[in-house]
Amino acid sequence: MSEPVVPSEAGTAPDPVDPARVVAQQRAELDRLREQAATSAVVERAKGMVMALTGCSADAAGETLLQRAKAARRTLLEECWITLGLPSPDRSGTDGSPGQAAGSAAAGLPDADLPEVSSAPDDVADALSRLGRALVHVDTPRALARCLLEHLGRDLGADSVMICTRRPGGDLELTGHAGIDERTAARWGRVPPFSGLAVRDALRTGEPRWLEDGAEGGGRYPLTGEPPGRWLSQAWLPLPAGDGSGDGSGVCVGVLRGRPGAFTPRDRAHLRGLARLCAGRLRTFPSRAEPSAGASPDAVRALFAALPVPALLLTPLHGASGEAEDFRIDAATAQAAAVLGDTGGDPAGRRLREFWPDLRDTPVGQGCLEAPTTGETYESEPFAHQEAADGVTRLSTYSVRVTRLADAMLVTWVRHASSDRQEQRLADLQRLGNLGWANWNLPLREASWSSQVFTILDRDPADGPVPLPGLADLAVPDDRSALGQAVEHLIREGRPVDLPFRVRGTLGVRHLRLVAEAVADIHGTPVEVHGVMQDLTARRRAELALVESEQAILTQHDVLQAERTLVARLQNALLPLPEREVNLAGLRVEVAYLPAQAGIHVGGDWFSAIELPDGDALFVVGDVAGHGVDAVATMAQLRFTAKGMVITGSSLTGALARLNTLLLHSRDTHGTATMVLARYRPAERRLLWAQAGHTPPLLLRDGEVTYLRRPSGMLLGATGAPPFEEAECRLEPGDRVLLYTDGLVERPPENIDVGLARLAGAVEAHPGDEPGSLGTLLDAMLEDERRDDVCVLDIRVPRERDQR
Repeated sequence: MSEPVVPSEAGTAPDPVDPARVVAQQRAELDRLREQAATSAVVERAKGMVMALTGCSADAAGETLLQRAKAARRTLLEECWITLGLPSPDRSGTDGSPGQAAGSAAAGLPDADLPEVSSAPDDVADALSRLGRALVHVDTPRALARCLLEHLGRDLGADSVMICTRRPGGDLELTGHAGIDERTAARWGRVPPFSGLAVRDALRTGEPRWLEDGAEGGGRYPLTGEPPGRWLSQAWLPLPAGDGSGDGSGVCVGVLRGRPGAFTPRDRAHLRGLARLCAGRLRTFPSRAEPSAGASPDAVRALFAALPVPALLLTPLHGASGEAEDFRIDAATAQAAAVLGDTGGDPAGRRLREFWPDLRDTPVGQGCLEAPTTGETYESEPFAHQEAADGVTRLSTYSVRVTRLADAMLVTWVRHASSDRQEQRLADLQRLGNLGWANWNLPLREASWSSQVFTILDRDPADGPVPLPGLADLAVPDDRSALGQAVEHLIREGRPVDLPFRVRGTLGVRHLRLVAEAVADIHGTPVEVHGVMQDLTARRRAELALVESEQAILTQHDVLQAERTLVARLQNALLPLPEREVNLAGLRVEVAYLPAQAGIHVGGDWFSAIELPDGDALFVVGDVAGHGVDAVATMAQLRFTAKGMVITGSSLTGALARLNTLLLHSRDTHGTATMVLARYRPAERRLLWAQAGHTPPLLLRDGEVTYLRRPSGMLLGATGAPPFEEAECRLEPGDRVLLYTDGLVERPPENIDVGLARLAGAVEAHPGDEPGSLGTLLDAMLEDERRDDVCVLDIRVPRERDQR
């Protein structure tokens, strides 16, 4: 029964759109609050700068920033970035007093080049305003370079952006980049202090360098390591030094384009404004600690030149996440250059990834990443390395040692001699084979074991090896006698030993094997014993598990085979098969029952074909779910009960309803079953039939195959009151009707409709009317191994000439 659906009243059902809209509004509000918080932090920091420069109050500092922004046609955020890029308060030379007014504070600030910005076009002002907002979300020089490239790629057609910083000593370091590959970035990682670079000239003079002609830029100002003509127009913009030293700028932003062309006045105004904003953003980044001065570079290089082993001095280069992405080679020995595979001279100043792009997969990379974290010296496992010496390629074995020295890493390679490699191979062999060697000197009563023997015997190496006569004391009691006798024969007669025995330790009982032989003196007396101890526990346990599994399989197979034999005998007693076709109520009936070939269980398929007292014929085909004794018992109960009900006058549907009740309420039944009940009235040639979840009968008439339309009916034992209906079919002389179980048509995993179509085709192809034709049909249908029982009733209506 189904209940009517009552529509909900207006206003009672929630609107599914409202939660989504609320979530979207909340996310937008959260983003707005984050933006406001980040912007407020920049404003407050700029106000602090104004207060430090002029000594005014916080309110006056805020008013000063607003006045300067308005006068220069800038946003407040832009003015804050420019203010943060001004020289530091402690070196600016400003000595304002705390009581200054806002106007005096504005006058006390260094000049911010107001006229040029005021004359900038509106689109440049808008672009700088967008950049000022974007800088709020930038937190590293690398991220700043990406932000600038995204900004300038649209407005100026920029292809790459580089941010270079001048370090103490005059070296240039690439602190941020975007639009260039890692190899180019590695070459710019640390540039020595030599002239001839546009970036160095811009930093020295404090004025931008505009390289607008490709030939001029590539010849007069080449980029280090880059082929001429890659970037045909360049702009190098120095940022304010911010320290009041007067020694030029400390940071320079390079804007590189792959096409030639002039930077228009609009472009130059745009880039100058960009440089002022970036100065403030860079000033707010956390400063990275420089390596301590320590020894001079020349002294370090001289020391490394005198070292007789491969060694490197590395400085970590951190990425945007704060983790080390690469390492700069500060000093290297001549042997280290050979290990790196470099033939171009001293590798100092270059990046380690130039030699090993997959740095994290090398022992050096692992050690350099692990040593700073643990604070301990890292030592790698020995590894093979192919190197060339005097034109000959050979394979050597090295191990790496990484030691932390303040902010640097000292990497040394240790080359293993051939004896070391042989010892390592022997240790690997013992570990992989779980075996070890032992030696006993009989006259001196001395013994020596490899470390693996102590591990196998679960014995502390501090206790030392066991004398050969005492070896039997380590075995379990049941194995001591055999092991003791074998050892005695070995010592007295020199008879070799190959014997399994067991020991008991902290890991439980272990299965071991001793193989030993004696070395005799000139008189034939054993004086030394060499032996091998092997742990066979894993193999022995696998063998025992296999034997137990085989025994269990054999036992289970015997039980199931006995059950199959019993069930087959029971089934044959309950379901006798006629040897030839039979005549019932004027019909010729042929029966076939074929048990499954897959598995050893007997199924619950069954049939019944009898002539009723009133002259009618009863045909039944059923299939009980499951296999074995229970299925056969349920089959017998249904078979005899169905015949008894129909014989005593029950209708077909009434019999099915009572059989369903029997399955539901009897504890001895197997559960569920399908069935077809058919009653044939010869006087009228009427076939009445009903079904319970079974496949429909097949009718062959005049060479045409059809399936009878199934009346309502449900699987027996599935529900308390299933509906059953009766259908009728009037048969004609020459008709053929097949009642069958699903084993005839089912072939998992295909749909049963495919099997029904296959049966229809087989019946059309083999319509023979002679006795035994059912066997021909079954051979055509059952080509493969049968996975289920097959039961078929082949019912034929004789033609009129046959009846005469």
